[in-house]
Amino acid sequence: MKILITGMSRGIGRATALVCAARGAELGLLGRPSERQKESAESCRKAGAKRVLSLAADATQVAELERAANEFLEAFGAPDAIIHSAGIAVRSSIEATSVASWQEQLQINLSAPFVLTRALLPAMRARRAGRIVFVGSISSTLGTANLAGYCASKWGLIGLMKSLAAELTDSGLMTCAVLPGSVDTEMLVGSGFPPRMTAEAVAQTLVHYALDAPLAHNGASVEMFGT
Repeated sequence: MKILITGMSRGIGRATALVCAARGAELGLLGRPSERQKESAESCRKAGAKRVLSLAADATQVAELERAANEFLEAFGAPDAIIHSAGIAVRSSIEATSVASWQEQLQINLSAPFVLTRALLPAMRARRAGRIVFVGSISSTLGTANLAGYCASKWGLIGLMKSLAAELTDSGLMTCAVLPGSVDTEMLVGSGFPPRMTAEAVAQTLVHYALDAPLAHNGASVEMFGT
């Protein structure tokens, strides 16, 4: 199993990488270079990953994302799964949200998954196999005060996934999105919402759809409300 995971230095992305590692996967871990990225990579090796490749890229830079995608292809070939987990949320009213902040949220949460998918899709189509899983949010379905940029990007992510699903009909590939609610991660701190699920619970769900679920889930949006 060859899996590309973004946003693996913390939260849902890190938990997902560890679940994949425990299954003996070969992992491409994409993110900005940091001590957290190094620690996550080492933890994945210890957890049982067959191979771990750290891919350095700024998610706001198209050229860096495309280079990282090519590095993955050169090292592993076509991925069996892509899990788009990287994301940011900036809390501010619309009046107080700068254009730069708005653009950064759309670039990281929406444009980066598009760029990576576009770069890797031809190799996956050639194999007629593979899964592309997007980490959406309950915010993909509703609006929240002071989270316009985040909500807009997550709504857009579902539109991207649904369009991709239509293009993947009868291709041997599948795409879907998992939409968790309040997850016990750093992103939730200061939101005013109590955690309703762990990052590990979301990770297990993501890996199920990335590796095990029937292709009939193509185009599905899987909501997680917690307990």
